[in-house]
Amino acid sequence: MSLSKLIAGRKHSAVYWTASVVHVAAVAFDVKILRQASKATLMPLLLAWSRTREAPPLLQAALLASAAGDLLLETELQSAGIAAFAAAHACYLALMLPESTQRSWRVLAAYGALWAALVAVLSRGLGSQRVPVAAYALLLTATAVVSRWHNPRSGAGGALFLVSDALIALRLAGHDFPGRSALTMATYAGGQYLLTSGVTNQRLRRQGPVIA
Repeated sequence: MSLSKLIAGRKHSAVYWTASVVHVAAVAFDVKILRQASKATLMPLLLAWSRTREAPPLLQAALLASAAGDLLLETELQSAGIAAFAAAHACYLALMLPESTQRSWRVLAAYGALWAALVAVLSRGLGSQRVPVAAYALLLTATAVVSRWHNPRSGAGGALFLVSDALIALRLAGHDFPGRSALTMATYAGGQYLLTSGVTNQRLRRQGPVIA
């Protein structure tokens, strides 16, 4: 990686984390305008950072789909927002599965058991949303599995993304608690960053030393 790209990458990374902290604070203190405005910047900023690290097209597509999902979920088009995130997960899977060199059936079994447990615990409170939530959760769990197979850093990102959406499912099932919304966005921002850096680090490492 050239020095200019490294410097630009550090600037974009700093701006992304600043926006993430602002957004989580806005969620925690329920500042609606700031919450909506800061949320809209998260994935575009992460996309800009990924481009300084030669992000592959599928990774960029995943971040663009996530950006669309963030915006749509702030409107009445909830189903479209979920579809956008489903597209993002499909991009992550298509990107990471061919490059997965650490495939483990134990990881698959552990996440499979976690998915079944979550669906069983939450299904009663989800009502008519039970099937779509279970289907989306299965796709999200697949991303967590494949990201862990890809490398530990990506795997941490996939796990945080799963935690973030599990917290949303808890609310849908009627199990809310103080601070849940802020924790949801904190794990989402961290998960997306780790997925992105996990993919780009692995690719850049083939070219030489990588500074995360």
